[in-house]
Amino acid sequence: MSAPTRPRPGDARRTRIDELAARAGQVPEGEGGVSLTKSAFRRLRRNPVAILGAVIVVVFLVVAAFAPFLAPRDPLAQTLLSEIRPNSIPGAQEGFPLGVDNLGRDLLSRLVYGSRQSLLIGVVSTVLGVIVGMALGVLAGAFGGWVDTVVMRFVDILLSIPSLLMAISISVLLGQNQYALMIAIAVTQIPVFARLLRGSMLVQRSSDYALAARALGVRKSRIVFGHVLPNSLSPVIVQTTLSLATAIIEAAALSFLGLGDPDLARPEWGAMLANAQAFLSIRPELAVYPALCIIVVALGFTLLGESLREALDPKFRR
Repeated sequence: MSAPTRPRPGDARRTRIDELAARAGQVPEGEGGVSLTKSAFRRLRRNPVAILGAVIVVVFLVVAAFAPFLAPRDPLAQTLLSEIRPNSIPGAQEGFPLGVDNLGRDLLSRLVYGSRQSLLIGVVSTVLGVIVGMALGVLAGAFGGWVDTVVMRFVDILLSIPSLLMAISISVLLGQNQYALMIAIAVTQIPVFARLLRGSMLVQRSSDYALAARALGVRKSRIVFGHVLPNSLSPVIVQTTLSLATAIIEAAALSFLGLGDPDLARPEWGAMLANAQAFLSIRPELAVYPALCIIVVALGFTLLGESLREALDPKFRR
């Protein structure tokens, strides 16, 4: 008969910590501690708002990725152009579930292909904003001193200009094209990510593990890039999700103002909304459908981002 296992030093403390974590709702009763990512994912699965946002985002991504297979017709084909009248645009009918636009093109197919443009502009502009903003945030948060002062004053200048006004100015300066639109939206997002990452890194720099690493003589670059930066990325990830919604709205706004893609034949929700203004009295649906697409997609990213923020924030774990 084997001898009973003796409790190891620290088992009682570890058990007590797990009990407190379970009581706080971080882990189920009887299970050991889990990582922040796993704990956040568990809370997201139980959050109906997060599930709704995730479903909207996934549907949007699937539609954008498989637009050529989901669109019933060629979005550029003027199939019913002969049926267009000065005071009449055909509505829903067989083969055209949402009707056609003022040039006889299938509206549903144009909405499906328009999701590709919105996704492309939103993702590229947000990625550019994240990269440049994080670079500035790392400089300010890692070095401090005069580097922090110079970077933050530059960021303050960007923040002092209304984002839409800045985007319009940059689009006008760079010319009317898709790349100028992406750069314009990206510039408006740079100060947000810079300030967010800088603030998070300042908090992590004064934490116990960073102080202990400095006391042990660990190189500053190793502390910054190996410990402080990875632990400061959670707010940036959440903000990236929220910024995608903002980027899609701003892209639609600039296209509505005529500063987007110069190729008006290419489907894009903002351009479709602008084009429909001349036909509101004849067929208001031409403006309603693109507007609903913009609202629903932006709502999906917002719901998912807010839920992710709550899941990763310790204040919301109880």
